[in-house]
Amino acid sequence: MRLVTVEGTALGGLVGDDVVLLRPALSVAMRAAGEADTADSVIPTDMVTLISDEGAMVAAARAIAFAARGENAALRAPVASVRLLAPLKPGKILGVGRNYADHAKETGGPKLEQPRIFMKPASSVVGPGAAVVIPPAVKKPDWEVELAVVIGKRARNVSEGVALDHVAGYTVLDDVSAREFQFDVPLAMTSFAKGMDGFCPMGPCLATADEVGEPWALDLRCWLNDEEVQHGNTRDLIFPVATLIAFISRYITLEPGDVIATGTPAGVGHFRDPPRYLKPGDRLRMEVERVGVLEHTIA
Repeated sequence: MRLVTVEGTALGGLVGDDVVLLRPALSVAMRAAGEADTADSVIPTDMVTLISDEGAMVAAARAIAFAARGENAALRAPVASVRLLAPLKPGKILGVGRNYADHAKETGGPKLEQPRIFMKPASSVVGPGAAVVIPPAVKKPDWEVELAVVIGKRARNVSEGVALDHVAGYTVLDDVSAREFQFDVPLAMTSFAKGMDGFCPMGPCLATADEVGEPWALDLRCWLNDEEVQHGNTRDLIFPVATLIAFISRYITLEPGDVIATGTPAGVGHFRDPPRYLKPGDRLRMEVERVGVLEHTIA
């Protein structure tokens, strides 16, 4: 499934280029089957509750499958006719620095022996199509396309062998960064540099783990104003998804709705010659294979 949050606190699913609202679709499906209509009590209004409830996820799949039938086109609407928000409001967002070999090389830092973790506040999250407003005092805003992992089941001290059992799905994330607070100050303030308002565009959907499959070889691409500036693959992750979940869960309990931003491949603006930074009017398009395409602008 590709699950979305629609403005107005409604949960939906994507069927091609259409969106299906889960509650209305399940309601019709139940009545068509001669069942009591309990859609409003079965389907919650927020994504975190949905992904943490196995019964609700089964009901969501039923609603989407019913609406996908040709005779039920009235239950679908073009995605362009609604406003999608970020798929969920995360409890916490944990980022991973220099986790692609080519990006680690372009930064010039030492080889990492364990994941380098930072945090982005939930207040930095915005949805697809957002105009990210860069604070006037920030002069070095940068882009980073990332595969984001969404936790669906509580994980505390889990092993790599079962780590993926705790994943609800994946989404696309832009780890916008104010590089001066990372590299131009005596002590790096990575979380601050990456945690400003709007610095975490996310979406457009949450692609469930069964939809994406194993996250070992997913292409990532980023286009800035139609120019491809990043192209990588998760096979090059220094610390793969399961390793990250196992490592983080030794120290921090991961709860449903928590997000892990797994790192970015080479091609960010700061390490270009000459450096290139985001400016008002820029358009970004970020794609993760089998997950989705996130687009947003800079204001």
